[in-house]
Amino acid sequence: MRRIGAPVKLSKCLNIVSALLAAAVLTGCVPVQTVTQADRRADAYGTPVGDQPVRSGGRLTMGLSSEPDRLDPTTSSSLYTRYVMSAVCEKLYDIDAGGRIVPQLAAALPDISADGRTVTIPVRTGITFADGTPFDAAAVRTSLERHLTLPASQRSSEMGPVSSVEAPDARTVVIRHETPFAPLTAALADRAGMIMSPKALAAAGEDFGDHPVCVGPFKFVERVPQTSITVTRDPLYYDADDVRLDGITYRIMTDANIRAANLRSGDIQVADAISPQDVDALRKEKDLTLLQSGSLGHTGVTINTGNVDGVGEPTGRIDTPIASDRRVREAFAAAVDRKTLADTAFNNWFETACSPVAPQSTYASDASGHCPAYDPARSRRLLAEAGVDTPYRVTMQVANSQDQLRYAQALRASVAEGGFDLRIVPVEYATLLDIQKRGTFEVLLLGWSGRIDPDANTSRFLATGSSANYGGFSSKELDDLLARASRSTDAAERGDLYGRAVEVIQRENPIVYTYRQRYLTAVSTSVAGVQVYSDGVVRLGRAAYRASGTED
Repeated sequence: MRRIGAPVKLSKCLNIVSALLAAAVLTGCVPVQTVTQADRRADAYGTPVGDQPVRSGGRLTMGLSSEPDRLDPTTSSSLYTRYVMSAVCEKLYDIDAGGRIVPQLAAALPDISADGRTVTIPVRTGITFADGTPFDAAAVRTSLERHLTLPASQRSSEMGPVSSVEAPDARTVVIRHETPFAPLTAALADRAGMIMSPKALAAAGEDFGDHPVCVGPFKFVERVPQTSITVTRDPLYYDADDVRLDGITYRIMTDANIRAANLRSGDIQVADAISPQDVDALRKEKDLTLLQSGSLGHTGVTINTGNVDGVGEPTGRIDTPIASDRRVREAFAAAVDRKTLADTAFNNWFETACSPVAPQSTYASDASGHCPAYDPARSRRLLAEAGVDTPYRVTMQVANSQDQLRYAQALRASVAEGGFDLRIVPVEYATLLDIQKRGTFEVLLLGWSGRIDPDANTSRFLATGSSANYGGFSSKELDDLLARASRSTDAAERGDLYGRAVEVIQRENPIVYTYRQRYLTAVSTSVAGVQVYSDGVVRLGRAAYRASGTED
């Protein structure tokens, strides 16, 4: 990814390092240690069990770095929910290690009509949900219609302008669109494609997430809030012979040091979101292996420009300089030294992010990879032009994890050079998800795990009225570009349109993109079959204990 900007001043680097050292004291992290680019390993997604000698039985425990939100495919917005749901709620489609879309509950890839408006999906037969309800096209239609119509749905905008969902027979689902929508198949390879038991939906309604019932290698057992989620092997699963574990417990362990200690002791066998401060030591442990992959997503600072009554409600005016004056947002973007921040806060493990289009995407271009220059002097000039007194105070809410707080402290030092007084408010991750939906924030720092189609990284957050447009941003120009990109099936044309969309985004700065993490997952060598792809999901459904291993 290109980065265009002024050289970083030594004093600025020292300010950021000082902020990081202060953050290390506050959060219990060790001071940053330099790791060169050459020290990084190539992507390691893990491998299927295959012919590896494994044994049946045993329970696996995973340490989760944050608590998932509600276990409801329609309403959830947490990456950590996707971890759990990948074991209990299969989708019409999935992605493989190469990022290709493959059928899961669908029998084949969709057939799309010549005009692009009718999508026909064949579904598998001989499958039952965990409650014994038959899986068929009617069940698929029920879930898709719920995604489209439930008021709290986070999926409706992901599926495009759907006019109808039909099930003409038990094996066929037909989705009709008002206009072509190229990203649909990719959307159905994530939560929009998770199919729920119609019997359970009828019984639970909006409370489905309290006891989800789907098709999966495991079925939900119980949840102890802020503590754990337990699933057990589902004997009704269509591929039950390839499920070896008796069950999985997801333990909520927000402290990175505690996760690392529990890995070393063997109390947990898998841990996600290994801190860049711990990874070099952990990968030297002979009883652990490191899975890592680049991300399709990003972390950024979302600025609330119009979410006054909650996401999905009509936007309103917010009379603060950063919300109402794009020069102030541009000034903030110019004050973010992305490269220095990513390198120092994350020990050279993470990358800078300049836009919502991932650099490895088929639709990436020079325009989408262009990074705004770090220029604090320009930031101060823009603030002066906007008539804003400096230092201009901005309140940023951030998840209270060690790495996030570490980055936030360094970001505070960076933007101070540009005339901002960034006040940091740490909150629990699950609370932060609720805050962004309600719009009760000025700015917030939060990540997105990303999807293989850029529509889910752009329109989802920035199209007017989208179910995840948490900042309440609206631009007719951007809406038009994103809509045209979603209708096109030509990769070059879509790449050009997303590049032009990025130019609008970087002019308006409703989201200031900051960095892309690497997914760092530690796994005990006693376990085989754990996989993590670039979508960030830790897949445990086919994991097993090695035949020579022991279970703690």
